[in-house]
Amino acid sequence: MELVRAIFLGEAMLELSPADGDLWRLRHGGDTLNSAVHMSRLGISTAFITALGSDDFSQRLRQDWASGGLDTDFVLTHPARTPGLYAISTDDKGERHFSYWRDNSAAREMFALPGMDGVLEKAAQAELFGFSLISLAILPPEGRERLFDFCRTFRLRGGRVAYDSNYRPRLWPSPEAAAEAHGRAISLADIGLPTLEDETLLTGEGSVRDVARFWSGRGCGEVVVKLGADGCLLPDGTLSPTTPHASPVDTSGAGDAFNAGYLFGRLKGYSAEASAGIGHRLAGWVVLHRGAIPARDPDFYRQLA
Repeated sequence: MELVRAIFLGEAMLELSPADGDLWRLRHGGDTLNSAVHMSRLGISTAFITALGSDDFSQRLRQDWASGGLDTDFVLTHPARTPGLYAISTDDKGERHFSYWRDNSAAREMFALPGMDGVLEKAAQAELFGFSLISLAILPPEGRERLFDFCRTFRLRGGRVAYDSNYRPRLWPSPEAAAEAHGRAISLADIGLPTLEDETLLTGEGSVRDVARFWSGRGCGEVVVKLGADGCLLPDGTLSPTTPHASPVDTSGAGDAFNAGYLFGRLKGYSAEASAGIGHRLAGWVVLHRGAIPARDPDFYRQLA
């Protein structure tokens, strides 16, 4: 396999999404995993760092990722734990609501597993590394410190770090603990991908430009503030609107898809404006399908790339 250009780290989970009637469809998802899958589909050699179990569901995840082109050499195996699980329900506007069963997730102990040192050494050779506040939330304190250390090493070797502030209050013991980890992550990021709604909850910043200033003031050089259906604020302070599309079916994974499209464009050397346009198109396609990672449409991805 060619040298991996993009690496994402986080938790992969089994996903239950509504099907016909009372049936549920089993898929998979997770914020940084969603971005990694889209990046791979866009033609960037991409890997995902996580831990799974040795159970049948974990094997299925590995097979699905490999068949889709995602590098699985960075996936560790926990001897006793399994993937987490979440279920999606949506309202009549396509807005999603989640129920989680993730306390015994293998990914929570990834940094304690044998082989993680080798994984991080290989990962440090990539061009782009992406993680999120959810990535930090699932880790114990010692795991978070190792992740922060890796970001420093990665940047010293010339790589760019991308950070998304996906804030889920239930994953944190307190808002203060989340805010402390968040601030440290911003200071280690080259590309910031905050969402206005999350930032208002987490930092109290009430406007899109206040969020951009907050991140820039903590050392993040390239900040794109996501505004959902209203588009995003670009690093130069201009607004990038979305293209109008049909009513969403399921908004799960839309922000993660935007991240992938934007980061894809930046890796290809496109401007921030052009990269955001790719992100908007990818997010707009995702919300018209159920599940965080819709089935691949090769023609659509070829048009984007």
